Amino acid sequence: MQDLKVTLVQANQAWEDKQANFENYESLLENVSTDLIVLPEMFQTGFSMNVHALAEEWENSASIRWLQKQASKKNCAFYTSLIISENHLFYNRGVFVFPDGKIIHYDKRKVFSLAGEDLYFTPGQKEVIINYKGWNIQLQICYDLRFPEIVRNRIEKGRPAYDLILYVANWPEKRISHWDTLLNARAIENQSYVVGVNRSGVDANKTIYNGNSKVVNALGEKVFLTHEDNFVETITLIYKNLINAREKLPFLRDV
Repeated sequence: MQDLKVTLVQANQAWEDKQANFENYESLLENVSTDLIVLPEMFQTGFSMNVHALAEEWENSASIRWLQKQASKKNCAFYTSLIISENHLFYNRGVFVFPDGKIIHYDKRKVFSLAGEDLYFTPGQKEVIINYKGWNIQLQICYDLRFPEIVRNRIEKGRPAYDLILYVANWPEKRISHWDTLLNARAIENQSYVVGVNRSGVDANKTIYNGNSKVVNALGEKVFLTHEDNFVETITLIYKNLINAREKLPFLRDV
């Protein structure tokens, strides 16, 4: 199995300004060469409840076309989320965009009632694990992180169900210690790499975000962490290290 190069984009998102965010990402990613790029939650709007103005139709999303164009240009995959309208309902929808333009989506299952997300968004109903370059990847969004039962790893057909969890988020500074602790916990209990990508900056609600985008290995050890604004970093996930950790400590067989 090949190693996987993952690029974390800790962006200061422009509030409800899709074009400004597109331009910022294009600038930040100009010289990036990687396998997978991960952008924050609601990547082109910030964490807004202004669904009627910002939602895009699932079958005709300009933002998804932008992601497909970038994936093709860079010959890599993207994972992020955005506000989608489908069948008269709104979703905080995660989209995994393959280099060839294929899309697999995941609807956020745990909507954030503290911010009123539950008043506007319909929660998803199912787990989504995709395969990319031989890696099985569990797709997650922000508040999902607080609910370990929805990502419990297990042995299927002789191997763990997944190797990597991706969390995209708008997680505020005032609860960033929870983010740090929970990312570590998800890695340890599931014997999986975990990548968490958070935004930076301040939104229109005066919520402060300090990033802490992070990569954690299957032993719960920090591989990478940053607090910087508008920061991009590419980290190589080493598959052999994952296998060695699971063989040395075969906890998943007892789940």
